[in-house]
Amino acid sequence: MSIDINCDLGEGFGDYRMGDDSSLMSFITSANIACGFHAGDFMTMRRTVLLCLDSCVSIGAHPGYPDMQGFGRRSMNFSPEEIYSMVLFQVGALKSITEAEGGWLRHIKPHGALYNDAAVNRDKALAIAEAVRKAGDDLILLCLAGSAMEDAAAKAGIPFALEAFADRQYDSSGKLVPRSVKDAVIHLPAVCAARTMTMVKDKKVMSIDGKFVAINPDSVCVHGDTEEAINIASAIRIALEAEGIEVKPFKGRRQR
Repeated sequence: MSIDINCDLGEGFGDYRMGDDSSLMSFITSANIACGFHAGDFMTMRRTVLLCLDSCVSIGAHPGYPDMQGFGRRSMNFSPEEIYSMVLFQVGALKSITEAEGGWLRHIKPHGALYNDAAVNRDKALAIAEAVRKAGDDLILLCLAGSAMEDAAAKAGIPFALEAFADRQYDSSGKLVPRSVKDAVIHLPAVCAARTMTMVKDKKVMSIDGKFVAINPDSVCVHGDTEEAINIASAIRIALEAEGIEVKPFKGRRQR
């Protein structure tokens, strides 16, 4: 049994830093690096790529809506064609930096509102999947389990991996509870670790309204911008390894 731990990184810009990316490297196996639209810039992107290469952490692109002020967490009314272009643009930027430094871009994970929109909007999901396909190199789309993105990846013929969230609440349909709802974000490391163990071993998660939801993740996400991120990631990794569960980068699935 194995699982990946992923984290959203490189979300500062200029001299501003968000989260302790370097310390998180000890506990994660995959990084989703902001590509300059919701956060990040050319120097932050390169610096984060180099951190990943030094720590043998798998590198992924984290494209989002062009919304620095809202940190990419506000839905925006872009057409599927525009979403295709903006994702391809951001992926291409990070891919070129990664390859220039001797690395390999392995996966794509949409950020924030773009991720949430694509989880329920078929046309937006298909636009993202097509951008991933056209970007080449058999890139893996990291997506919410049971969402429109999973179906879009299968239709586009690209590999995909299913993601669960250690530090977020789910509703009874398996969707993430909006951050505007009280207690939607979980801050206690021990709770996050326990939920992760249930997701990995028992293939289920307790929803915010007390019902178990089936889930079968390839990767578990810890949000790097939360104050408790390092403690949460550490607690999760220690708990997994104590149970003999190997922590390593995910593999891509394909439609059977």
